[in-house]
Amino acid sequence: MRMERESSDEEEDHENLIAQSERRNHRSESPQRTTFQIDETANTRRFNFSFNKRYFLAIILPVIILILYFTTDIKSLFKTSVINVNYDASINRMRESELRALYLLRQQNLGLFKLWNHTLLDNSSNKPIANNSNLDKLKSDLLSQISLNKQIQQALLWSHQLGNSLSALDNATDTSLDGYGDLHSCRKVDYRLSERRTIEWKPRPDKHLFAICVSGQMSNHLICLEKHMFFAALLNRILIIPSSKVDYEFHRVLDIDHIDKCLGRKVVVTFEEFAKGQKGHMHIDKFICYFSQPQPCFMDEERVKKLKSLGVSMNKLEAAWIEDVKNPKPRTVQDIMTNFSSDDDIVAIGDVFFADVEKEWVMQPGGPISHKCKTLVEPSRLILLTAQRFIQTFLGENFIALHFRRHGFLKFCNAKTPSCFYPVPQAADCINRVVERANSAVIYLSTDAAESETGLLQSLVVVNGKTVPLVRRPARNSAEKWDALLYRHGLEGDRQVEAMLDKTICALSGVFIGSMGSTFTEDILRLRKDWGSASLCDEYLCQGERPNFIADDE
Repeated sequence: MRMERESSDEEEDHENLIAQSERRNHRSESPQRTTFQIDETANTRRFNFSFNKRYFLAIILPVIILILYFTTDIKSLFKTSVINVNYDASINRMRESELRALYLLRQQNLGLFKLWNHTLLDNSSNKPIANNSNLDKLKSDLLSQISLNKQIQQALLWSHQLGNSLSALDNATDTSLDGYGDLHSCRKVDYRLSERRTIEWKPRPDKHLFAICVSGQMSNHLICLEKHMFFAALLNRILIIPSSKVDYEFHRVLDIDHIDKCLGRKVVVTFEEFAKGQKGHMHIDKFICYFSQPQPCFMDEERVKKLKSLGVSMNKLEAAWIEDVKNPKPRTVQDIMTNFSSDDDIVAIGDVFFADVEKEWVMQPGGPISHKCKTLVEPSRLILLTAQRFIQTFLGENFIALHFRRHGFLKFCNAKTPSCFYPVPQAADCINRVVERANSAVIYLSTDAAESETGLLQSLVVVNGKTVPLVRRPARNSAEKWDALLYRHGLEGDRQVEAMLDKTICALSGVFIGSMGSTFTEDILRLRKDWGSASLCDEYLCQGERPNFIADDE
């Protein structure tokens, strides 16, 4: 083997030597070339090589493309563009979150200024802020701002998909509010009715005060009636409830017997009862008008004619003082006793809806008169039971009630400064904040608004991506039994009964949102305070805000 390898190597060397020798001989035999001939040969070779290279590429490139087409994942070729699309979506999401956060920060700013102004008002009036109702309200407002701050954090972190982790972190570490309950808690307010300032109503059996109420709708007349009760208590007289022929049918909506039961004595009498006792002779002995302008007793000739048609006669109307309904002066108990006391059997003072007498005393929860019930003026038993049955059927315990006054309210509100008439989208934002705070699943809607407005409102009341339904009382359906009591007692279809039913449902709600400037709302708030259903979250719609758009005057 070794000899064979050595022989093979020698033969290769021998062949190489022969080849080199032949090339040297060939060069020596060839004539000498010029420089021009050498360059021409080189250029020719380069041209041939370049031409061959292009030809090779023309053949090989299609092959490479076909191989790539069948062997490469096409999706991976567009991976970069997908990343860019995702990146743009993320940027848009972050911008959306930041805009939402800026809006919430603005709302928090308004809320904090509201707290600051409230503190300044309390300090300037030298009133202690540490009483129960004010302290509870302050706590509620502060908790509301803390909740709003958490919404801002959620909005900012949403673009980074960290919202849920923030909630979990808060639940685990937030101990700074121990003792104040859940941030969304809308607990009831204790007004301590037993500690309120009261007066005894002990009327003389032969002395009466003839109630006359002419201003506005039913709610105005109820407020007028309550003020008449205060006057009757001060003057030691039995109050005569107006006849349904000249006023509303109070016996259909109010529990009149309830008033006597609460005081344990006869303090009110219906006009019909009074007429029977007088045997057809009904004469108002003295007409002392509380208001002198725009006309005495705020009564026109039409009202006087209606009273006379009932068989009621009267002496000339006299004004106790100069008092205009447009600018009522604050009056005291002593003013009333001095100007309206009389030994006459039957006395009338005219409409007192606008009267400003011991306002804080009269408007306090539970009212100014001493009694053993929660409130004196309340819905009839039939209406109360019907309201409870409606709530059990459609709403449940934790619901919000909204009085959304609209009809004729635009012009009324725009005459005030600031206006109390809000665009539907702004109203929806305000409602959403209350819903988020109260953690309620449904809203009872009491409104006179058109379907176009309520439909838009419903589409905008959305919390945490879920639509919060606005529930209204449906038309009568024999398959539903919640309103059977009204039907059986002939109260179905009565507009005043339905209005009082609306009030009662709202008064029984967990949280109430009212319309500022509406006496319908004020009567609901009165019932809530008296019944003990008032909540820390109760408020007027968009309270503390100005409408974001106000139309010009006519």
